Amino acid sequence: MLDLIPSLGPWLPRLSDKRFAVATIVAASGSVPRPVGTSMLVTESGEVLGSLSGGCVEGAVVALAREAMDDGGPRHQVFGFSSADAFAAGLTCGGQLEIHIQPVPAAVTGEPEQPLRAAVRQLAGLRHDEPVALVRLLGASGGAAVVLPDPAKHHGPASPELAPLLHGESELRVESILRSGGAGLVPLVQAGDCLPDRDGHSRHPGGPAVLVESRLAPPRMLVFGANDFGAALVPAAKLLGYHVTLVDARPAFAGQPRFAVADQVVTDWPHRYLAAEAAAGRLDSRAVAAVLTHDPKFDLPLLEAALALDLAYVGAMGSRRSHLQRVEELLSAGVLPERIARLHSPIGLDLGATTPAEVAVSVTAELIAARSRDATCAPLRDTAGTIHHRAPAPAPTDLTPQEIAWT
Repeated sequence: MLDLIPSLGPWLPRLSDKRFAVATIVAASGSVPRPVGTSMLVTESGEVLGSLSGGCVEGAVVALAREAMDDGGPRHQVFGFSSADAFAAGLTCGGQLEIHIQPVPAAVTGEPEQPLRAAVRQLAGLRHDEPVALVRLLGASGGAAVVLPDPAKHHGPASPELAPLLHGESELRVESILRSGGAGLVPLVQAGDCLPDRDGHSRHPGGPAVLVESRLAPPRMLVFGANDFGAALVPAAKLLGYHVTLVDARPAFAGQPRFAVADQVVTDWPHRYLAAEAAAGRLDSRAVAAVLTHDPKFDLPLLEAALALDLAYVGAMGSRRSHLQRVEELLSAGVLPERIARLHSPIGLDLGATTPAEVAVSVTAELIAARSRDATCAPLRDTAGTIHHRAPAPAPTDLTPQEIAWT
């Protein structure tokens, strides 16, 4: 449901004390457009916020949500593609979605607020990029739902309501998902139950499950170079969800209004700023650096500092000749060859880019490819298999919803 945060605020009056339902993707396989955790709200009057498939199954989900609101019981439905019945609700993309629908009853004056209604209200008050997690108990009417701030620092049970249910393996899995910023479904194992092994044997379905959605603070992107290419890259990187810092040692360049779109503009020597941020613990393994200064007096000390860190991506602008010269100088400075091998230089994918805007597309495309194990960087028409690749689960949450007895 975290995907709905930017739109929840204006929707609160529509929910007020009325009934509504939350439909959430709890499992996805094959070519499906949205990941686990994606949600859609349906009001008792039929208004809809959000989308689960881009249009393929929404009508059927609304009908199920109305049924759930009428009888107060949750629903669990699998949607896939069937060529045998072209008119049935399903996914034309050929993938499969499993959707859980949780009804929320109307509020009653003088009674405690229903947990999921309270969670929606809390989420509505957050910024679109604020780190947060939502932990929900599925498969039970009126199940617990708790909002957790700053999930990267989370330790221990998610809430007093869930604490008695989470123990051992399930508690570790929930904590792992919370701290990694992912989403996943974790079965609640009770006494006498057993988890399946790696081959899927010895399955014994448990009771309800916990759906964990976690979002960390946005990853950082450091753009070094207040020039035309930096001006084009900053807004492109923000579209990918990065918290963007523009760094340049020259005040006359860094102070130009065109860089105001950056989350932060810093006037400092690039290598000095990078070292200070690393020492202060403000960079993690998701951070990326784009070196666009194209000036050896800036580039070389900066790349030496950047390649010593465990950043997700380090790219540097320049010709192939410039790159070879940089490699020689970095080797002379004592940078290990395996560290230099991590450098994306010349920066970007070969898209035939020439203008600053096109180069920005090239760089952001390489960023996406660098963080995906399955990227081939070939035209989709020339490839086969799944189109929508998902990041691997942050924890061994490899149980399927079929292994859970929904109530």
